[in-house]
Amino acid sequence: MATFFYYSLAAGIIAVLFAVLTAYTTLKKPTGNEKMRGIAQAIKEGATAYLNRQMKTILIFGIILSIIFYFFLGNGASIVIAFIVGAVASYLTAYLGMNVAVRSNIRTAQAATKGLDSAFRTALFGGSVTGFAAVGFGLIGLSALLMLFTTSQLQLLIGFGFGASLVSLFARVGGGIYTKAADVGADLVGKTELNLPEDDPRNPAVIADNVGDNVGDCAGMAADVFESYAVTLVAALLIAFAFVKTDASYAYPIIVASIGVVASIVSMYFMKVKNGNVTRALYIGIGGALVLAAILDYGATIYTGASMTYYIPVLAGLIIAFALFAITDYYTGNNAKSVIKVATAAKGGAGTDVILGLAVGLRSTWVPLLLVVAGILVSYAEAGVYGIGIAAVGMLSLTATILTIDSFGPITDNAGGIAEMSGLPHSVRKITDKLDAIGNMTKATTKGFAIGGAALSAIALFVAFAQAVNLTTLNILNPLVVVGIFIGALLPFVFSSFLMESVGYAANLMVEEVRRQVRTIKGLLQGKAKPDYAKVVDIATVTALKSLIIPELIAIVTPIAVGLVLGRSALGGLLVGMIPASFMLALFMANSGAAMDNAKKYVEEGNFGGKGSDAHKAAVVGDTVGDPLKDTAGPSLNSMIKVVSTISILLAPVFIVYAAM
Repeated sequence: MATFFYYSLAAGIIAVLFAVLTAYTTLKKPTGNEKMRGIAQAIKEGATAYLNRQMKTILIFGIILSIIFYFFLGNGASIVIAFIVGAVASYLTAYLGMNVAVRSNIRTAQAATKGLDSAFRTALFGGSVTGFAAVGFGLIGLSALLMLFTTSQLQLLIGFGFGASLVSLFARVGGGIYTKAADVGADLVGKTELNLPEDDPRNPAVIADNVGDNVGDCAGMAADVFESYAVTLVAALLIAFAFVKTDASYAYPIIVASIGVVASIVSMYFMKVKNGNVTRALYIGIGGALVLAAILDYGATIYTGASMTYYIPVLAGLIIAFALFAITDYYTGNNAKSVIKVATAAKGGAGTDVILGLAVGLRSTWVPLLLVVAGILVSYAEAGVYGIGIAAVGMLSLTATILTIDSFGPITDNAGGIAEMSGLPHSVRKITDKLDAIGNMTKATTKGFAIGGAALSAIALFVAFAQAVNLTTLNILNPLVVVGIFIGALLPFVFSSFLMESVGYAANLMVEEVRRQVRTIKGLLQGKAKPDYAKVVDIATVTALKSLIIPELIAIVTPIAVGLVLGRSALGGLLVGMIPASFMLALFMANSGAAMDNAKKYVEEGNFGGKGSDAHKAAVVGDTVGDPLKDTAGPSLNSMIKVVSTISILLAPVFIVYAAM
């Protein structure tokens, strides 16, 4: 069995080396003029300052939890080691990916002077650093722990998953609050009050808005998907140990994940723009990665001596990954029928725009749900509960490709901002606008992937939890189970409420600061004076980090309290209620916000009066309502699901005390 872990270690090293290579080649590209470099430097400094402050907060939580694990859990030292490895790997992924992304934006803007394909390739390979760092550090960290622990100690790997989950919760929640506070503040004053265009340098909030794209959509998403990747592999191994107990079943998920690295590297070279069709290039890349992974996984199934019944769940996971991407695009993509309906509703005012946007989000949940349900049924029919675990692994084996496409979004968004603020020619701005519109679509579609991945991961983790606490059945007639289900279903709503409130509070501070600067800085609106960008960035940073504490405590404390007070059956009920409620709520919020965002862009393209029209002002309000839904509360539920699940497994020895309940 150990031989296969060397393969995964090698795959992880290859992924990291590829990330380093693409970072090197991207950063060698020209950076444009001095004005462009000044804007890019401000974005980079703001993003780095935020992550550095966030790291201090994570360290405090990490040290406290490490002490608790060391003294109160069996094999405490080993769990702490796994916990630290997971947390460090997750943070390195977020930090390295974002660090390159904030340097790729200016290079993408400069590359746009040479044409669409040049700018596209620069943004794509800049984003690939995040994608390949995630799978690389994940495989290296997990492989090292598998070599350190014996088969009988696989339960300790959940510490690795929880370390990734903790960082993800901070990065996704904090980054989400930051980015939407800045975005909403910039839009409410800049667009609706001052009638300034997007990314106008006279708007004091524009730098904070561009910083937010990186800390939320790049670093936050990287930590989120890394977490899903890590905990899914851990869950599959735990299920294999509990239910299958063969060398092939231990090795198979690791091999599938390793194959995903190879398929993702090859797919990078499929993505070339032809006839100006950027969307087609991205779909070819994802489709190419899927087909190649499917072929190689079939060969690996034979090579490892695994049962062919294992291959079907993996194939189901790959298909679900692509289908979720396409379905999200269908409901929220540029010029999608649903988006045009929302934009048309904006002619009647902000109220009708928001109503239609929420309707799209509600309706968009049913197809992803059927997909996940079908995947679960097929996988279980082929390979039992182990099949569910490896279906999730199959889906997340494309993580490098999906994260690359996601990080493409904030890079192109920032490139557009730099082009606008530095006064580059209209021909350049036209290219960056097109890439920004596509990037907006990729951010929405990859959120659909991340939410689906979180749901499948959580189901696999639930199986691991049931095995860890010796829970064979959940009796729905047991009042403790019913109470647990209701608490679990409530959890995502309360969690999300604090995030929405935090965005509203922080955005209000941003609005007041922007108004203050417009009022007190003479010559600002005439372009004769420079805004105080640093002040706005600082407000967003401090407010975001303060606001994430309560949601963090809700996710960590709730399962512990339920497990200790009501016992393992109630905690099992909590997980049963939480997973579907969170999945559906996350899809609804993410897709509602994305539809309203692209409806605004549809109007800005010149439809229904274009920029400055009444329809545009209504669409801006709709986008403002949708922003915290799609970029803060919705995606953050992914991290909450996995934190609650992993800490429930991690503390399973404590909850077994309540086995009689």
